[in-house]
Amino acid sequence: MKNRTNAIAVSLFAASVALAACGDPGTEAEDSAAQEEQAEAADTNFNDADIEYASGMIAHHEQAVEMSDILLQTDNADSEVSALAEDIRAAQQPEIEQMESWLEAWGYEPNDDDHGDHGDMTDDGGHEGMMSEEDLAELESAEGDEASRMFLDQMIIHHEGAVSMAEEHLEAGESPEALELSENIISDQSAEIVEMGELRDNL
Repeated sequence: MKNRTNAIAVSLFAASVALAACGDPGTEAEDSAAQEEQAEAADTNFNDADIEYASGMIAHHEQAVEMSDILLQTDNADSEVSALAEDIRAAQQPEIEQMESWLEAWGYEPNDDDHGDHGDMTDDGGHEGMMSEEDLAELESAEGDEASRMFLDQMIIHHEGAVSMAEEHLEAGESPEALELSENIISDQSAEIVEMGELRDNL
């Protein structure tokens, strides 16, 4: 009798473990449906302004990363300026990947030119605040404090362009995720503009 009781107890325990592992099928189905609905909403809740903004800002961020790499490879650059370059690179590379994923979800390649202009353009074909090839060459050839000052001067202009692009997007965009990124860019890069101005004054 004791063995029979133990066998029943073991069976009941095993059944309870199996049920706990499986969870509530109804709840899981509801969660899955909700996630699919959210994904579909994210894929469809955008407009041409979001596409143009993401495409333009990807190129803009890529140049900021390139400028930061140049400064970080420069001999005897100011340590505080180098630290700022590292911060800029660390912040903007993930944002590039995020925007690329949005464009893919929206059915566009990051550098797809079939969806119109990308906002205000500079004379050299870049986006607002973009440096020319000559500007980058000068930065690459500079050293020490000269390179640090040049990086700050160029990046201040670059950041101002990004803030302007983000402000324009807030007026015309539709994607909640892209609009949130624009707000973050305005906040973060405006603060860095102030920081870079202070660093520039001290060099």
